[in-house]
Amino acid sequence: MFVLVYVDDIIVVSSTEKATDTLLKELQNEFALKDLGDLHYFLGIEVSKVSNGILLTQDKYASDLLKRVGMSDCKAVAAPLSTSEKLSLHEGSLLGPKDATHYRSVVGALQYLTLTRPDISYSVNKVCQFLHAPTTVHWAAVKRILRYIKQCTSLGIKLLKSSSTLISAFSDADWAGSGDDRRSTGGFAIFFGSNLVSWSARKQSTVSRSSTESEYKAIADATAEVMWIQTLLRELSVRTPAAAKLWCDNIGAKYLSQNPVFHARTKHIEVDYHFVRERVARRLLEIDFVSSGDQIADGFTKPLSVRLLENFKHNLNMTKL
Repeated sequence: MFVLVYVDDIIVVSSTEKATDTLLKELQNEFALKDLGDLHYFLGIEVSKVSNGILLTQDKYASDLLKRVGMSDCKAVAAPLSTSEKLSLHEGSLLGPKDATHYRSVVGALQYLTLTRPDISYSVNKVCQFLHAPTTVHWAAVKRILRYIKQCTSLGIKLLKSSSTLISAFSDADWAGSGDDRRSTGGFAIFFGSNLVSWSARKQSTVSRSSTESEYKAIADATAEVMWIQTLLRELSVRTPAAAKLWCDNIGAKYLSQNPVFHARTKHIEVDYHFVRERVARRLLEIDFVSSGDQIADGFTKPLSVRLLENFKHNLNMTKL
């Protein structure tokens, strides 16, 4: 049984209905409790039953955000960022204090929307990088994200019953993708069985000297998240295969995680990242190569064309209500 409590809202999840009923009766003996039945809405996240599973969306939250910004009737676009435009710190005119505060408020609201919208994770992370000094160009990028949301407010993540308990991950990096400081953007997507359970799109904290190094750092970030998920599932008494599976599209990073000889040539890489090799050596992690065309995490590291974006959403089990 799993119980999630937030202030005075409680979600109870159990493999048997009898256990849920028993817990609710015991709680009612101690507290004033109202049973609202099946889960439909929690902290802005809507839960809808679909065939063989559930769909998590933030339709109302997204619609309210568009209304608050005055873009309920805006013209929709098919992608949150242009593939040809490179945002920079120094483009455009600085926003005034009031407009800058508004920018930060809207971007903060978009961050919460990424709880069920991994398709905008990269674009939201990108506009977050300019919170300290937003310009007119950055605000135009935020409005484009909102125009993209306009055409798919009911888009969400589908979670289905799965016979597999394997934890698998895809990691990717866009080497030196930032024109301002030449730092890379790393991203990952982690699946429990066939369901997406965690994802990230984030600029790396240090500059990488090669694409292999940036990919290796992305693998380390994904591995740390995999380890956390494994620990959580263990605490919930959920059995999973001992070794998780991680896919990357860089042969050099794969070899670096397996062959100690390569480490003599990579002393400049922080020691923190080399725990990946230990996981591989202990057979708790298997790293394999996947072609760039089949890299699911690609959309967490760079803007995608409309066609590639649709494939990206399909691979992440995203669908409309």
